[in-house]
Amino acid sequence: MLGPDGAIEARAVTEADQCPSLNLDGKTHDMAVRAGPAIEPKRPTASPADLSKPSRFPVLTCEARIPAKVRSATVGRHRLALPKVNANRIVVIGDTGCRLKAADDAWQACNDPAAYPFARIAARAAAWKPDLVIHVGDYLYRENPCPAGQSGCAGSPWGYGWDAWDADFFTPARKLLEAAPWVMVRGNHENCVRAGQGWWRFLDPRALEPGRDCNDPANDVTGDYSQPYAVPLGKGAQVVVMDLSHAGEEPIAPSDPRFEQYKQTSVALKYFTEQARFTFAADHYPIFGVAAERKHDAIKLYPGNQALQSVFSALDPHILPKGVDTLLSGHIHVWEQVDFAGRQPSQFVAGFSGTQEDIVPLPKQLPPGVTPAPDASVRQFSSIVDKFGYMTLERIGKLSWKAKVNAIDGSVLKVCYISGRASRCSAH
Repeated sequence: MLGPDGAIEARAVTEADQCPSLNLDGKTHDMAVRAGPAIEPKRPTASPADLSKPSRFPVLTCEARIPAKVRSATVGRHRLALPKVNANRIVVIGDTGCRLKAADDAWQACNDPAAYPFARIAARAAAWKPDLVIHVGDYLYRENPCPAGQSGCAGSPWGYGWDAWDADFFTPARKLLEAAPWVMVRGNHENCVRAGQGWWRFLDPRALEPGRDCNDPANDVTGDYSQPYAVPLGKGAQVVVMDLSHAGEEPIAPSDPRFEQYKQTSVALKYFTEQARFTFAADHYPIFGVAAERKHDAIKLYPGNQALQSVFSALDPHILPKGVDTLLSGHIHVWEQVDFAGRQPSQFVAGFSGTQEDIVPLPKQLPPGVTPAPDASVRQFSSIVDKFGYMTLERIGKLSWKAKVNAIDGSVLKVCYISGRASRCSAH
């Protein structure tokens, strides 16, 4: 995985009692223990107490930093895909876990590759031979036990321990994990009241420090937030990764600890954009996305994320710095593109890579007066609903990219062109 300033981080998860060796250009190096095996005591979660349990991690998580000039890296028999100087081919996926949630009576058929196709999507995306993978968050959805009579998810692990992480992410993602380095964005399913313990053990690229592991609810304010960081993509481009996983949807009051945290993010984002010619900003909640819900036989649209806009607009009336060119997000279980006529960056949503899809149709054009950015004119709105897939980005110029929306079988559903903050999409 790639972390702050493009630092290359090797991770290994093993059932052995010691970390494997890391071979770099023919020389053997030790990996350090990031987190040892443990059964973490039951803590308050997003589910009722009777649908929660202790998180069991009968595995050792190991880590090591790989110097930038290394040409070959292996852990045991596993060759690690190292980053290229210029990341010209990027896969974007999001919301990949299998949804088992009692509160919504949602029981996705995790045992059916057609109903839960993440492994197929990962294999297809890997075959494209990307230089980089960006996951825009929500890795683990198996929160509650599959009830009797639901054969599609019968026998599935659940909760937030290793067995659920392995079933929802590591096993189905295997081919894509082998294919390229990853940039990991944290989703709301990885905040502390959900799968935050595993997020910190396995996927966050920063050091695991006491009080940031989501084990003690008293430390959730600290464990739920990290400062943003930039990953260079070469040729003056970068992706800035923002940890906004506990934002929610409602406006945030200035007295809320999140308000000050997200102000820090806004300031840092502006700084990073001043260091590059082109910036993808990646976070889980789509700041300028549009969600839909059916209520009483009518479709209600929810434009823009009010939580993040309430904080970011306190520092910039345009909400985001002018140096942000494209937003990459998930959370809404569709694919979506929003292009603005003004200063706002294009928004892409790629929350369609495995979890139970949103099926409420979105309009071909947003109704008059409906815009996900206040006082901003939407130039194009494009979406794909109730279809699983993944998005690719291919560099075609200094400030321009070609995006393709791909179905499970690799067929192209839409083609988009990104030029600076502008984007245009058409059916293939």
